[in-house]
Amino acid sequence: MRSITTVAVNDAIYYTLSDEVRYDELVKVERGVDGEIVSITSDSLRINRIARDAAYMSQQNLQRMSEDGVDVPLGAFFGIEAWSGFGPKIHMKIIPISNVECRFVSKFDAAGINQTKHSIYLEIVADISIIMPSGTSNFASLTEVLICESVLVGRVPETYLQADIFGDGYTLAPPDAP
Repeated sequence: MRSITTVAVNDAIYYTLSDEVRYDELVKVERGVDGEIVSITSDSLRINRIARDAAYMSQQNLQRMSEDGVDVPLGAFFGIEAWSGFGPKIHMKIIPISNVECRFVSKFDAAGINQTKHSIYLEIVADISIIMPSGTSNFASLTEVLICESVLVGRVPETYLQADIFGDGYTLAPPDAP
């Protein structure tokens, strides 16, 4: 069922994002007259629509795939791992009870002296409970997909001091520093 969940979520992401999503369609970077970044705003309507569509399609895919059932080797019912892949296959109908949640995650990482990499990820968490004749099983599946990213370039500083350059706890300071 874990593999079915992974396929269902990945298919949903693929179809939801089949139209290429560009950074400037989700995020607007505003700059002042001097070229400095003044603000970064996001298109929350579009972002929420992508998350909603991915969650809905994941849920539908899980339901459709689980209706087909799964083939389980007879050895899996004995509880001994060494036997789990052996024996004739028994077709089982499973009843998944799932909850799929999507959310966007925005990360900023240093990419140079005057550069910051802004990445936007879609996180999909699928909580699954499977009801089978042999018992109930619960698990969660987390899928994180990079939606878009951009490098934001700022002003180059006149001086740059890297802390702990010698690895001994000392830092460099300008000559006029106390």
